[in-house]
Formats: sequence, C-alpha cells, structure tokens
Amino acid sequence: MRAELAKVAIDLFARQGFDETTVEDIARAAGMTKRSFFRYFPTKEDVVFDGIDLTGESVVADIAARPAGEGPWECLHQVLQAWQEEIHASEQALATIRLIEATPALAGRLHQRRTEWRRRVSDALQERPGTDLD
Repeated sequence: MRAELAKVAIDLFARQGFDETTVEDIARAAGMTKRSFFRYFPTKEDVVFDGIDLTGESVVADIAARPAGEGPWECLHQVLQAWQEEIHASEQALATIRLIEATPALAGRLHQRRTEWRRRVSDALQERPGTDLD
C-alpha cells in the first residue's frame, strides 16, 4: 500500500505541482482518509523521498554484497552504474527526480539526504573485507 500511495502522490505532484497538492488530495485519490495517509507517511515531503531512501538503502546493501576482492572504486562504479540503469528505466523514479529539481524545498532536503547517503556509502565501502581507504 505504501508504494501505491507514493505512486498516486507522485502522479498528482506531476500534474498539479507539489505545493498545490494537499495531503487531502493525495488521500482522496488513493481512496483513503487523510488520517490513513499519515499512518504511512509523516509528511507529504516524506512520500517524495520514500523511493529515494529505499534506493539509498539498496545501494549500501549492494556494496556489501559485491565480491570481496573487488577494489572500492570498481565496487562503487558497478553498483552506481546498475542503479543508474534501473532509475532511468523507471518512469516513477524519473518523475520524482524532475519533481525534486523543480521544487526548491525538496531540492534542499535532497541535499541533506545526500550528505547522509555519502557517509553511509563511505562506511559500507570501508567495512568491505580487504578494503583500506585511509
């Protein structure tokens, strides 16, 4: 249900604009109450970043799953290349990126999230067996 709700929200944001779309609009389009919406997402901004956060978690997991003998740069290159292909194959992911780029408040929040993801990716690379990044 969470993924469906996110899709409904992204579609509405793309048609109406982020600032012009209310949580009530999203809930109505998803066939639920406003209160039900908040069971899934604390804010309408969180619905935008849900897929992006899942991608960030998956990137970290994919780094950990790469072959142990692979160097850190090759590991990072392979993981990011695979995710770039997946993102470009997803219309919802591309719509989310366009929405973030067109909405200053969301772009600022993305910058904050990127800082956290960079730290987590760096930690994941350092935790790989045989990796010495110092």
